[in-house]
Amino acid sequence: MKITRAVVPSLFTVLNMFCGFFSIIHSSKAQFETAAWLIILGAIFDAFDGIMARITKSSSKFGVEFDSLSDLVSFGAAPSFLVYNIYFHSLEGFGILISSMLLLFGGIRLARFNAQLVGFDKDYFKGLPIPAQAIMISTFVLSYYTEVGGIIGWKIIALFLLVISLSILMVSNFKYDTLPKFTRRNIKDQPIKFAVFIAAAAVVVVTGGRAIFPLFLLYTLSGIIRYIFSAYKKIFYVHKKTEESETENSGIDI
Repeated sequence: MKITRAVVPSLFTVLNMFCGFFSIIHSSKAQFETAAWLIILGAIFDAFDGIMARITKSSSKFGVEFDSLSDLVSFGAAPSFLVYNIYFHSLEGFGILISSMLLLFGGIRLARFNAQLVGFDKDYFKGLPIPAQAIMISTFVLSYYTEVGGIIGWKIIALFLLVISLSILMVSNFKYDTLPKFTRRNIKDQPIKFAVFIAAAAVVVVTGGRAIFPLFLLYTLSGIIRYIFSAYKKIFYVHKKTEESETENSGIDI
């Protein structure tokens, strides 16, 4: 087997997949906090494999497919198994169905992404990225789950709505920003995007990680807000054009 520079990003992809598998093991032992952290660690490795692919200029179709398989384990199977073991196992068949949505819709989202992929650099994603969904689930568990209380009361409703909403958003057509690329050209072209990213990273560090969930909640809502704003602009533009057309026609009649 010929060793190439493509091994570097693939190594991070392997680490991502291993984190997903290890998370499933911890979920089966009711070690939910550790399982959630492993999913987040997998997301970090997932981000680095893309960065390293650009640095080594080794992006390839193989890398895309391998990354998707890894993501399906770490951000599809692992979160599904986590929420199932935390609470949904008590609902028997219905709980299995709800828990599996993160895996099934995540798989659809990844397959659609690969089928529509043209080139390896994109300014936005169509549909919520599967790592963002997994981080939302993981940080929710870390923020609101305790061994004493567990998932009870309003937390059950919140977790149920979170699973349903994130699953649907993954296969939606809402646009979500990609991670900024740290190059001189991209920093110059997208200064606001870089400023927001750096500010968010600073907030996470200052709060000791407690801000991850609300920040990713804002990111999740950003796709919906962008769609509403875009629809409003389109309606406003059509309405303005209609008014201008009516004004011109009335002038001709006079």
